Amino acid sequence: MKAVVIYKSKTGFTKKYAEWIAEELHGDIFDVSKADINMLEDYDTIVYGGSLYASGILGVKFILKNLDKLKDKKIAVFATGASPSREEPINEVRDRNFTKEQQEQLAFFYLRGGFDYTKLNVFDKFLMSLLKWQLKKKKELTLDDRGMLAAYENPIDFTRKKNIEELIAWIARENK
Repeated sequence: MKAVVIYKSKTGFTKKYAEWIAEELHGDIFDVSKADINMLEDYDTIVYGGSLYASGILGVKFILKNLDKLKDKKIAVFATGASPSREEPINEVRDRNFTKEQQEQLAFFYLRGGFDYTKLNVFDKFLMSLLKWQLKKKKELTLDDRGMLAAYENPIDFTRKKNIEELIAWIARENK
């Protein structure tokens, strides 16, 4: 099996997972900005990772617009976000990003990442400031809301190498 991991990371959490996955698979790794579809011909297994951005997976169009060219490959996509791993929101992300047909061609995984306000660009800081303002206006905050507000002052990192185990196991099963 020859594997490649391609990723798009704004704050480093997705990149950390991509590096761990590439290491486990003894595969190559590329930032999506350095990848092109023709280079994927040499690989049996393709893993794409991107952080969540308004429930969209950053850069996943690289894979989706080329699914027809990748039909003979094993494809896994992972998304990272600061939220806890819960089935309902994960299913919403999957269904928002992939059609039923696309879901049959790839496996989707959610890996809990983190949040570091200081690493955001100006535009993203503006958007996150709007979210912070909305949260502060709420009459009752959920545990997740309180955690998000606290993360503006103190970055949080939930990345753990063990979080990739399910993805790695899926690849091992698919390549038997």
